[in-house]
Amino acid sequence: MWIKKTLTPEQVQAVHDIGDPGLRFGPREMRLYPNGKLAAHVLGGASFGREGVDAAELIGVAGVEKTFDERLRDPSQSGRPLELALDLSVQAAVEQVLYGGMKLLNARGAAAIVMDVHTGEIVSVASLPDFDPNHRPRPPVSGQPSDSPLFNRAVQGVYELGSTFKIFAVAQALDLGLVNPTTMVDTRGPIRWGRFKINDFHNYGAQLPVWEVITKSSNIGTARIAQMIGAERQQAFLASLGLTREIPLEMIEASGGRPLLPPKWSELSTMTISYGHGLSATPLHLAAGYAAIANGGLAVQPTLVKQHAPRYGERVMSERSARNAMKMLRGVVTNGTASMGEVVGYPVAGKTGTADKPSATGRYETDKVIATFASVFPAQDPKYVVIVSLDEAEDTSGSEPRRTAGWTAVPIAAEIIGRIAPLLGVRPIIENPETADIKQVSWN
Repeated sequence: MWIKKTLTPEQVQAVHDIGDPGLRFGPREMRLYPNGKLAAHVLGGASFGREGVDAAELIGVAGVEKTFDERLRDPSQSGRPLELALDLSVQAAVEQVLYGGMKLLNARGAAAIVMDVHTGEIVSVASLPDFDPNHRPRPPVSGQPSDSPLFNRAVQGVYELGSTFKIFAVAQALDLGLVNPTTMVDTRGPIRWGRFKINDFHNYGAQLPVWEVITKSSNIGTARIAQMIGAERQQAFLASLGLTREIPLEMIEASGGRPLLPPKWSELSTMTISYGHGLSATPLHLAAGYAAIANGGLAVQPTLVKQHAPRYGERVMSERSARNAMKMLRGVVTNGTASMGEVVGYPVAGKTGTADKPSATGRYETDKVIATFASVFPAQDPKYVVIVSLDEAEDTSGSEPRRTAGWTAVPIAAEIIGRIAPLLGVRPIIENPETADIKQVSWN
């Protein structure tokens, strides 16, 4: 029988010194991860399969180790390394900033994704808490799956993503010709639907132009726009962005990230989904949706495997609609709820989202939220999407706790962008100091 499956050289010598002829040593291949926890959820880990007297089979048990197990074990493939899209320098920076932000804001967990908007390459994906794949913990047998460090919040965590969804409703309405950026939208409230009411966080008056519906993040305004679109067209558009089905990423865990859709896609569902309630998806789904807006209206398939050219899917909106949507997202940072998302030299566009967490009773918690910031940089020539999501984060630096994404997820995303942009070779913009305070915006 096997007494211990892996031994260090020091342990081998200590056992050898016992001198018992019944103790033997069998050779084994092992998988070592010299970077420890870095990219742990992506790599997954390996273990032993069939075990003989003199050797043991090495098999992947999670992550890309599991997905590409057959290839990695094939001797004929040993000369062709599996090249991932991950940039370990970027991954290290993302994990460091995300961990610091999670601890500073007392969050239960956190996730971040950096994705190329043209190729779908995932340059970095992080989920906290994490683990060391050299000492992979056992799967939990009780409690919530998300309580385990094995749980990948970026690709398995299915959440209501709040107001980050609003840009999808506006982009579709622009594309259908139902509105333009300056169309005035009725924001009087609340909107009543049976026993349900749709309210805004602030009173924005009787009307707002479409672009301000986004920058001020009006639930009522977005719901009115969704009513113009209708349930059937909304469902088809979100499906074209990949937001209604699981994403076939090269990780076994991604199969668990199936979006939760309403049992009946009613007019009420249409309105609530437009501002991110009633449909739950993963941060990875959000990254794919924002990439389509950032690259000019073309769907992209997220991938962990290195690509050598842009890899676009079908066109989901016109280039003009995507461009105007990007201008609105830029306005959220310059004049809206993500003002702390600006990074010197790297213009950022994005949208905040703060969604109440569901409770065990089927209702919503009163003081627990999922805070998300979906961002794109550089805004004038989009190259990367950055998603940051925090579970139960709160900023306690003021007189009262602040839980909205503008105070929690946005500053973390800004710090990540500031650190990784040079690593990714994105050149900063040096503004002319004489015209730095003059900004011209035109809708076309």
